[in-house]
Amino acid sequence: MRLLFLAVLRRHTGNAVTAQRVRDHLEAAGHVCILKDAFDFESPSEISSFIKAENLEAAVGLHLYRGGRLLQGNGIPFGIIFGGTDLNEDVNQGDKNKVMGKVLEEARFAVAFTESMKETAQRQWVDPVFTREVKAKVKRSPGVRLIREMAQEDLHAVMKNCFALVNSSVSEGMSAAILEAMDLEVPVLARNIPGNAAVVKHEVTGLLFSDPQEFVQLAKRLVSDPALEKKIVANGKEYVRKYHSWQEERQTYRQLVRTLERSTED
Repeated sequence: MRLLFLAVLRRHTGNAVTAQRVRDHLEAAGHVCILKDAFDFESPSEISSFIKAENLEAAVGLHLYRGGRLLQGNGIPFGIIFGGTDLNEDVNQGDKNKVMGKVLEEARFAVAFTESMKETAQRQWVDPVFTREVKAKVKRSPGVRLIREMAQEDLHAVMKNCFALVNSSVSEGMSAAILEAMDLEVPVLARNIPGNAAVVKHEVTGLLFSDPQEFVQLAKRLVSDPALEKKIVANGKEYVRKYHSWQEERQTYRQLVRTLERSTED
């Protein structure tokens, strides 16, 4: 089957990494998967022309609003993968909420990476004003460095040499960074928000904090308690193996795409 995979492909972001991984799964199943950046298209009519020119039979969109809205009404079956910000941010904006609801009505399937995402059905983009505030704060903070995006293999090399991964996000769908850290056997400290708590069980697969004071307390505890570190590292590695293996993910996407194949036959 010839598939269009529509996603936001800004380099070295979670959505881009996810899109590449899912495309590999689909191509491994024998499909032709054409991965395109949603920002390359301004309207569904442009997508429609591309679909006809490439003789595409079905589509998958990553991010309910950014990808999904462009796939509506194009005459081919499509499925959706939630991106995170679509459920955490865009859903609170009236016009976008209505558009996403219509997309879901037309979609043949929707993939949510966590139960919390499923229940509320990209990685969050940094506001320029907020970015300036962060950079200014970093300059005033001894021992803190701000590093630009880097290739995944370089990032993993850095993570392996860290004592712990800290996720302080106030909004997450499913943090790929947390899962990567667990798989690399790096301890995780994460803010206690629904997206993080869906993958981090406190004192089992990582440590959850609610405020800066609790973070400092837990960080000091982790430094001074090798047994705790060993336990959460082992449990985190097993959690990823059991619930987020690439083999299981690949099989799931194969099965979902088969539902699109059946739709074209109908």
